[in-house]
Amino acid sequence: MFEWRWDFTFEILPRLLWATLNTLTAAGFGYAIALVVGLLLALAQRTPYRPMTFIVREAVEFIRSTPLVLQIFFVFYVGPQFGIRLSPWTSGMIAIGLHYAAYLSEVYRAGLDSVPKGQWEACKAINLSTRRTYFRVIIPQALPPALPGMGNYLVGIFKDTPMLSVIGVAELMHTANALGSETYRFLEPYTLVGIIFLAISLPTAAGLRGFEAWVRRSLGMTK
Repeated sequence: MFEWRWDFTFEILPRLLWATLNTLTAAGFGYAIALVVGLLLALAQRTPYRPMTFIVREAVEFIRSTPLVLQIFFVFYVGPQFGIRLSPWTSGMIAIGLHYAAYLSEVYRAGLDSVPKGQWEACKAINLSTRRTYFRVIIPQALPPALPGMGNYLVGIFKDTPMLSVIGVAELMHTANALGSETYRFLEPYTLVGIIFLAISLPTAAGLRGFEAWVRRSLGMTK
């Protein structure tokens, strides 16, 4: 029968907390990549150049239709065959960032599509440049509808960071597995990992809902 050992818990907790910082770093950088690349992918699908639109759209569908773990392996193990040698950390953050960029591009696309057609026509009528049209008029209006999806993927990217352990990134699950292999005790490490994920994910989700409500109030949106 399993028995919880508090002495062992306090012994492994510092290592797990250090791994938590690594997990948050990977999630943060990965999400930053996803935010920027996702917007670029969404905008690239709205250009008048149909070949580019087709290529980008198919690339997004390919990324969304293949497992994240395969993409992590591809960046880390296949990249060197083309002269691209990256550390496990860099490979992991690029892979997870590109994976979620494909999903965020669809969130951005839905937000852009929600902007009334009259806004586009008004910008064209006063001869605004494409850059000013997007960044001064369209994107500020597209952001509030996109915020819920963006927040969901922030939590999702945090929960998917354990997949980086397959290439040796020392995040939470990798550290928990190492502790279990060293001590032959898995109850405490895995339980603590679950508690840590909950302790971060739940407040983050609540904070994102509060941020979404604040943005809507700031823009005078009552719904």
